[in-house]
Amino acid sequence: MRILVVEDDLEAQRYLVNGLKEAGHIVDDAADGEDGLTLALSRAYDVAIIDRMLPKMDGLRLVEDLREHGNTTPVLFLSALSEVDDRVKGLKAGGDDYLAKPYAFVELMARLDALMRRRQPSAVKTRLVVGDLELDLLTRTATRGDVIIDLQPREFRLLEYLMRHAGQVVTRTMLLESVWEYHFDPQTNVIDVHISRLRAKIDKGFDMPLLHTVRGAGYMIRARA
Repeated sequence: MRILVVEDDLEAQRYLVNGLKEAGHIVDDAADGEDGLTLALSRAYDVAIIDRMLPKMDGLRLVEDLREHGNTTPVLFLSALSEVDDRVKGLKAGGDDYLAKPYAFVELMARLDALMRRRQPSAVKTRLVVGDLELDLLTRTATRGDVIIDLQPREFRLLEYLMRHAGQVVTRTMLLESVWEYHFDPQTNVIDVHISRLRAKIDKGFDMPLLHTVRGAGYMIRARA
């Protein structure tokens, strides 16, 4: 997840940011409400963790401004203000959850996971796009520009997995488990063969290659050079 943390207590901020990064998340941070609002409006985040009491602009105002701008990023309030009235104010301002300080990091992570699960039903994709390559999951067709690409069922599953993880390195283990449903390495070149065939179909004859080999790591599909 890409997470925004807005917390003015630098020690508390450092603890939270380090914990989230160790858990594998991408984290941006701000120490006051104005900087937090600027970041939240200029970048896309999966969730924001916002303290109630902030300099320059308090957390309630920050979230109210976010909602007024049409920003629907889920917000978890994190605050020493723990009375029922405080929690109600946070939720009415547009917050999605409220966790009182001091808190257990495992509970915070569980609440973040719950916030993400709430968003998933509305995020079902029927079409994947990387550059000029499109994959229609309903008709099971692939096109690049005006060219229709003929894919075998396994090639379609391979391309779908790569496109769902566009811009990320996909390892052999990930492909074996997700596309071939092997939970061990059968010591075969099946992945290399299918990647080679897929690359010939989606990249041959086009100016910009989309499917890349990341030496020593795996494969990646991305539109930029």
